[in-house]
Amino acid sequence: MVELVGATLILFAGTMIGWQQAARYAARPRQIRQLIHALQRLETEIGYGFTPLPEAIARSAAHVPEPAASILQAVNGRLSGSGELTFRESWEAALLDAWPHTAMRQPEQSALVRLGHNLGISDREDQMKHLKLAVQQLQFEEDAARHDSARYVKMWRSLGVLTAALIVILIL
Repeated sequence: MVELVGATLILFAGTMIGWQQAARYAARPRQIRQLIHALQRLETEIGYGFTPLPEAIARSAAHVPEPAASILQAVNGRLSGSGELTFRESWEAALLDAWPHTAMRQPEQSALVRLGHNLGISDREDQMKHLKLAVQQLQFEEDAARHDSARYVKMWRSLGVLTAALIVILIL
């Protein structure tokens, strides 16, 4: 009886690990799409609304889903919290804090860090160009993430179950 319960727990744990990895692969394209939407909204606020950058970030954060909203809210909080940090420092610190809670990877983070280096230091048209460039880079990464998702989601689900089954067979 104890062996049966142990085997069931091992199968359950292996299956859940596989499904969790598959969920991360499936969440990545969705989160990149949400981030693209947030940047496009920010571009609209800056370019057509003539909104100052901190206010544009706050407005954009209010209208986008997580995790993009939490990144923008963290930037806005750091900007309004202390006048000691520059925009670039606030942007990078917010990215570093929020990034572990996302399914996104290093290429997306690099694109956003590069964007943070250029926002807030130039005129409106230049900021819009940098936002468009970041959106294009993220769209490329989204395509790659969709390809990875289609390729690896089924594999991770199956691998979790099969690895757990192998462990149960070896133990019994």
